Amino acid sequence: MHPDGTDSAGTEAFGGRLLELLTGHALTMLISIGYRTGLFEATALGPATSLELAARAGLDERYVREWLAAMAAGRIISYHPDAGWYALPAEHAPLLTGTRASNIGPAAGTLRTLAAVLPSVERCFAEGGGVAFAEFASVAGADLGAQWRPIYDEHLVDGFLGAVPGLLDRLRTGARVLDLGCGTGHAVNLMARAFPASRFVGLDNSADALRLAEAERTGSTPEPENAEFQLSDAAELPAHPPFDVITAFDAVHDQRSPGLVLRRIHDALAPGGVFVMVDGNFSSRLERNLDNPHAALSYAVSLLFCLPTSRADGADGAGGLGAVWGRELATEMLTAAGFLHVRTYPSPRPQSCIFVCTRAG
Repeated sequence: MHPDGTDSAGTEAFGGRLLELLTGHALTMLISIGYRTGLFEATALGPATSLELAARAGLDERYVREWLAAMAAGRIISYHPDAGWYALPAEHAPLLTGTRASNIGPAAGTLRTLAAVLPSVERCFAEGGGVAFAEFASVAGADLGAQWRPIYDEHLVDGFLGAVPGLLDRLRTGARVLDLGCGTGHAVNLMARAFPASRFVGLDNSADALRLAEAERTGSTPEPENAEFQLSDAAELPAHPPFDVITAFDAVHDQRSPGLVLRRIHDALAPGGVFVMVDGNFSSRLERNLDNPHAALSYAVSLLFCLPTSRADGADGAGGLGAVWGRELATEMLTAAGFLHVRTYPSPRPQSCIFVCTRAG
């Protein structure tokens, strides 16, 4: 016990926790480098020295050697001093290599983007307001939306859409579908290819994102002709012509006026139309999230991106839900928007759940 009454053992333990956090943040930036430069893929080919790994990846050996030292000290890559080579443990490879959603590389890159915009977010603490999505887009560049691409590739059709009873058959038969807040449009392009009898519209208010969406569409083989993208604010979604299905993937909580947007969605559905909203699988009460392993990261990303973008461009107090608005509030707002029955289904990702609402006939 310190003379001031503080618990020295508790302080020391918390100091260790802070060291873990600082180390984790630094290593996350290096994981992003390893993903973007191909170093993890090169290491996964087999044990090698720093010189051999640099040659495999076409990189400068001295920088590769320092990166490897940090990876070894962080117990991410193993080091064998007698042989002087490094190896990627087989049990680590699924989380650091390949194109599956389990690869943490895109998420690490997203955190790097958020860190670059940190000064603008800090100003919001004193001045209020928000940060325009365009500022994030300018930092991310071609990597905009990269974190969700492998998630869509792996889980969109069989996971998210397949969890909704009868939806896949409806899409196979032919439906008019809107993806609200489509971002860079990967989900729309995937759905258009998977369900050629349906027509898909991707709506977003970011011209930067939609340019990437259209480039992906026209660059696909075969090019999906049953998909299009529209630049518009979700709060101005017209009721006619109506849609049979509307989807929103992690998008509603980012809206400036989410309550209004949900009402627009309800009104834009044809009678019997279905709204599928994939969003956070959290409680609206902080105390119920404290033991959730995904909560701290989700609150942090919400603060660094979701909250400031939803309060940008003169948004009023209706925005600012945050990513962890929770199942209870989401259900309440969906009901207030006019949906009489709100059902939830498990998602293939534990940090997400699927809200399904049908407009009364």
